[in-house]
This record gives sequence, C-alpha cells and structure tokens, in this order.
Amino acid sequence: MSGAQPENSTGRGGKAVCALLLATSMFALLRPTALHAQETELRGEVSESAILSDQQRKARQLALAAQGQQPANAAQDNAPARTYLPASAGAVPDDADTGDATATGSLFDPASATDDTAADTAAPPKPRRRSSTAGQNAADQAKDKAADKSKKKKKSTADTSDITASTTASTTDAADGAETDADTANRRALTIDSADRQKLDPGAERTDAIEGQKKKPEDDPFAATGVKWGSFVIRPTIEQGLTATSNGDSSSAGTSALLSETALRFSAASDWRENSATIDGYGLFRETVSGYPVHDEQGRIEGQLNVDLDNELRAIAKLGYEAVPESASSPDAIAGVSKQPLRQTIDGSLAVEKHLGKMQYTLTGAVSHDFYGDAKLSDGTSLSQKDQDSTLYTATLRTGYEISPALTPFTEIEVGRRTYDQRIDNEGFERSSTRLGARAGLTLDMGEKLSGEFSAGWLREAIDDKNLDAISGATVNADLKWSPERGTTIGLTGRTTVEPTTTSGESGDILYSGRLTGERQIRANLTANAALGLDWRDYIGIDGHDRVLSAEAGLTWWLNRYTGLTTRVRTEKLTSNLPGRDYTANSIFLGVKVQR
Repeated sequence: MSGAQPENSTGRGGKAVCALLLATSMFALLRPTALHAQETELRGEVSESAILSDQQRKARQLALAAQGQQPANAAQDNAPARTYLPASAGAVPDDADTGDATATGSLFDPASATDDTAADTAAPPKPRRRSSTAGQNAADQAKDKAADKSKKKKKSTADTSDITASTTASTTDAADGAETDADTANRRALTIDSADRQKLDPGAERTDAIEGQKKKPEDDPFAATGVKWGSFVIRPTIEQGLTATSNGDSSSAGTSALLSETALRFSAASDWRENSATIDGYGLFRETVSGYPVHDEQGRIEGQLNVDLDNELRAIAKLGYEAVPESASSPDAIAGVSKQPLRQTIDGSLAVEKHLGKMQYTLTGAVSHDFYGDAKLSDGTSLSQKDQDSTLYTATLRTGYEISPALTPFTEIEVGRRTYDQRIDNEGFERSSTRLGARAGLTLDMGEKLSGEFSAGWLREAIDDKNLDAISGATVNADLKWSPERGTTIGLTGRTTVEPTTTSGESGDILYSGRLTGERQIRANLTANAALGLDWRDYIGIDGHDRVLSAEAGLTWWLNRYTGLTTRVRTEKLTSNLPGRDYTANSIFLGVKVQR
C-alpha cells in the first residue's frame, strides 16, 4: 500500500502543471493585440488591378509635380488611404492614427513604429466588441456635422465656379494628358501570341485574290489583238469559203458556177510617239470548182505617212499599188477572150497642210500611172493593150474656214494633165487631155457620232484631139460615218470617176458610184452587215448609159477571238440602153474567217 502512494502524488502534480500551462496559453491567446497583417493591409493575395491603380496614381502625382500644377482634387489624392474596416466590430483598434506623416496611402508603405507588437510602448488594446450606443450616437452626429460642412463647402465652390472655369479646364486637360501618358506608359505589354488568339470578325468582308479582281470590260472583246513587229502592230485576216453564183464573171454571157474564194487582208499601224504610219492591203483569189470557168486574182496595198512639221505644218504622203483584171462589164472589155488583160496601177501623193488661225490650207500633188497587160484570145493568141497606158498628174488646193471644231466648209480647185505613153493610139487619135475642176464642200467632225466630208462641183477633161468631145460633168464625192447608237455604224460613200477609153470615136464616160452600208453588233460575238449600191455610167459622145443596182447582207459569228463563221448573200443587176450589156448575178457565200 505504502509503495503505491508516491506514484499517485507524482501523477497528480504533473497533471496540475499541465493544467497551469494550458490555462496560461489560453490567456495569452485571448489577449486583444493589434494584427500587423491587417494594419499594413496585406490581406492575402493582392490583385493586379490594385497594383496598376497604385502605380498610375503615383505617375499622375509625379507628372503634375513636374509640370508645377496642382489638381483640383490634390487634397484627395494626397490623403492617406482608407484604413481597412472589417465587417466584425472590434477586429482592429479604434485609433485612427495608424500611419505617420510620411505615408502616401500606398499598400507598399512600410509599417509604422506603433504597429510593431514587440515595441516597448504598445498601442492601447482595441475593444473587440462594438462601442456603446452613446458612443455610436456621438459618432453619427459627428458624421452628420461633417456632411453639412461638406455641403456648405460645395455650395460656396459652385458660386465661384464661373470665375475659375478656365483655370480648372486647363488643369483638367493637363491632368487628363498626364493620365493618358501614364496609362500608355503603364499599359501591360501584350503577349507574343496575343494576335493569333484574337477572335475573327464574322462580318468582315473577305479580300479577293489578285487574280480574281474585276477587269475593265473591253469595248470589242472579239477584235483582233494584232502581232507586234518592230514598231508596228499587224492585224492579218484570212477568209476561206465557197461561193455559189448564177453568173460566174458578172457578164452578159456568164453562167452559174461554184467558186473557191480566198481573201487575205491585213492592216498595220505604227506606235510612234509623234508621227504615224499605216499600211493596208488585201488579196482576192477566185477559182472555179465547177461550172463556168473563172480564174482571177486581184489585190492592192497602200501606205500612208503623217509627219508633223514646225509652225503648225503637217505633211501627208501616200503610196499604193493595185493589180486588178479588167472587168467583163467594163466598157473597155474585149469580147471573145479567155482572160481579160490585167490592169496595174501605181499611185502616190504628197499633201502639205497649214493652219493659220481658223483658216486651213492644203496643197496636194498626186501621180497615178496605169499600165495594161495583154489580153489572151480564145485561139491562144494575145492582143496588146499598150495604147491604154497613161499617167495622170494632178494638183489640188483646198481652202477651209473653221466655223467651229465640228464644221469646216471648204473649196477646192484642181488642175491636171493626163498623158498617154503612146501619143497616138492604134486608131489614130491623140488621147492626152487637160483636166480642170472645182468643188465646194463641208467637213464634219463630231467625234464618233458623225464624221467625214462631202462635196459637189464640176469637172472637165479636154482631149487634145479636136475630133473627140471633152469629158465634163457634175461631180459628187462623200465619205460619211454616222453612229446613231453604240454598236451601230451607218456609212455613206460617193465618188465621181472619169473613165477614158481607146474605143474608136468615143471619148470615155463619167461613173458615179454610191454605196450605203450598215453594221450592227447584235452581240459581242455576232455582227450583221448590209449594203446598198447604185452606179450610174454616162457615156460621152454617144447616147448611152448604164445603171447598176446591188444589195448585200451578211453575218459573222465569232467562235472565239480568232475564229469565226461568216456568210453573205448578194444580188447585182446591170441595165443598159446599149446592146449586149445587161446581166444579173446572184450569189451566196459561206466560209470561215480567221484573224490574229
């Protein structure tokens, strides 16, 4: 029994010591002390917006200090930051003096000396419970008084706002500028992949590819593009087809035939900067496939050069060559031959234009030389036509007055001389003659709507042989183009030609030719054309005349820019009061046209 008592006494003493230590610890924990974390506002994690706001406030203060300006709310910015007030009463001391005079209100300011819980003079403990009702009422009254004072202060400030409006506006502008600079300076840098993470605007218009951009439509998408050759652009065309005709050679003795017809045409234009040059030509080949025998070839080539000289002086030069067989309907056609003689012509002219104010002067000199081949008779022999070779020299002076840029009336005087290589022909006549003519006309220039000229006058060609009458008569010449609407062109041409002859006892004739043409672009790749013709031939020295009426219509359908199908129908009728000259010819053509 006695042995167990000491152990019980020791156990009770240990328990007493443990209870004393526990009570002391509880008393220390229950002691109201200021919390350092709450005093310094370091309450766990700090948001990035709070950091940026604090930096911006400091930047504004530094900017205003550098400019020497004090904002209207400087007192408010310099005031210390509001102390953290927890929701539960008594969590922090009631003493408002929690910082020294050097505190800026930033959450990065160091803790004051009174916040140190280890200091010798500790701050008085703050009550953990809410203050009494009397104290609370006193505090409310103090707040009401402060609010009344604030209202009175605002009222007095409003009374003086008109006086200080300009100063406040300038100060505010400076503060806003400084704030903008500070915001820009303190703006958070974007990440490298921020642009890739931006959301696409579903309403944004998609940009077209370069290849898909719209091109300006061409005026004529099926026109020949041409081939570049040096400083010229050449546009060749070939047409191949078959012609079915009721009169193979357009003569009184002609019969039906099926002909192979090939037409070659080309045009070339220079791309020089100042002057210009053009070359045009064609070749037509007709060969019988079946029926009436026809074998003929004809063609022409001519060039024109325009040169601008000094002092509003312009020179125009032309040169051409033509080879055409004598037509079976010509007055000089030889009956009973297997092939009519070939007539070749070389012609050239040089014109000089001068503008003096509204006056316009043009002097033109021209030369044309005709020479004939031999005619092949049916028996295989040939008949010389050298007595028809001749040369015509002419000089023309035109004087015009420009009433307006669209209208220019003019007058022309022409003098010339026709000389035959053989002074006396095979029939013993001197065929050379002297030429004299006068004309008056009008030039029109209204752009694409209407352009061209027309004239009328009198022409006389006196033959050296007194036994032959002079060839004289009225002359009419015209070359007009009218476009009533886009895609439609109406043309009118007229020409007066003196045709000499070597027929015994005859002087020759005057041929009046007129042609009315129309072209309509039905579609971009479909073009229609039509023509009406009237020829009147008046024989000199005899009572004879010829009248030729013709009509033609055609279509061209382009398969692409380079190839098309073409067709045309034509009718022609000659009526004469001379025997053996009447004929009628109807034909239809179908072929393929290729251009480049």
